[in-house]
Amino acid sequence: MKVESHALIIGAGPAGACLAYLLASRGIEVTLLERQLDFAREFRGEVLMPSGTAVLDALEIEGLEKIPHRVPTSIEAFARGRPFFRQDLDPTLFGGKPPVATSQPALLEWLVAAAELFPSFQFERGATVLDLIRDGDRIVGVRARTSSGEKEFRAQLLVGADGRSSVMRRRAGISPLGRPQIMDVVWSKFPLPESFGDDAPARAYIGQGHLLFAYRSPDDKLQVAWVILKGGFGELRAGGFEAWIDEMAENVSPDYSEHFRSCRERAGRPFLLSSVLDRVPNWSLPGLLLIGDAAHTMSPVGGQGLNIALRDAVVAANHLVPAFRTGANESALDAAAQRVQAERLPEVARIQRLQALPPRVMMNPSRWAGLARVVIPLLVRVPGAQTLGTRALSVFAFGVTEVRLKV
Repeated sequence: MKVESHALIIGAGPAGACLAYLLASRGIEVTLLERQLDFAREFRGEVLMPSGTAVLDALEIEGLEKIPHRVPTSIEAFARGRPFFRQDLDPTLFGGKPPVATSQPALLEWLVAAAELFPSFQFERGATVLDLIRDGDRIVGVRARTSSGEKEFRAQLLVGADGRSSVMRRRAGISPLGRPQIMDVVWSKFPLPESFGDDAPARAYIGQGHLLFAYRSPDDKLQVAWVILKGGFGELRAGGFEAWIDEMAENVSPDYSEHFRSCRERAGRPFLLSSVLDRVPNWSLPGLLLIGDAAHTMSPVGGQGLNIALRDAVVAANHLVPAFRTGANESALDAAAQRVQAERLPEVARIQRLQALPPRVMMNPSRWAGLARVVIPLLVRVPGAQTLGTRALSVFAFGVTEVRLKV
């Protein structure tokens, strides 16, 4: 069976689902393929920064406020188990749009449901890409295994938005260039502490060779991200679940230490997110455009993955919609795909450079890094250092370049 459309998007993550909606709502025939049957699985990138919220607001889809979410009111930082810094997250600091912990499964279902209102949209769940279809040097489609058998999906332009382990990238022979990473992230959820009110701060713990972040998740759990030295998860797992809890409890404040230990039987099993920071040199080939993590895998630092993906989708729509509307010839589509990279690369490259810096200091076992971890809690009280911190926060919150929906 053969399915043809103007655009074929592989991967219904934030970049793919958002772009599919934008194209379908502008009358472009688009087919979206997703390997999973649903979105009910663990997601790591669930923090919406103002840069990402602005994209969702621009879509003007009803029901955004109904997606499960939590807005932290403050953040508190600890060094060696003792608090040294607290900052109220006043919405005015973020242009009225503070960071939000959002249910990504619900967000993706919301985007897909909005796209399904348009007859130009087709969605195939449970579709696994097997190989690319080429016509000479041009990529014109994919062969995929679906619940109803093997199918061919062809389009004038393919968009690979299938994440950090992108099949489209691999099948196209595109190799990413990465920066070595010193850290990995262990994720788990705990019940909320009994004293945890709506105004309870998100917390950050700085220690030797690890960081720990804890905040209220959209499903009213305590989401814990434990940043450890890369390669250390095997040793943690070999020690057993209880040993892992004890290790975390040794590196937090007394109240959280007691809570972690008391919740051994109710904590979610930990899973590992291997930290990657890379991007491909060319986001496009004839007939193919890569966006989101398929083009550039972001580090967990600064909660950027979800937001950068949404911004990629907007810029892609800005360039692709006019190309489709004016005849959708191959050269025009390929030129539009190249302009997407040209516009997005400056922001992605700068944020990736910023993401690479904190782990070098916070996770490095060297003597100078240890000294830095002692000095940093003292520097946060110095106005000049606070100004530098505010500038870095501004980049993570608002992005580097202007991204505005124009179509």
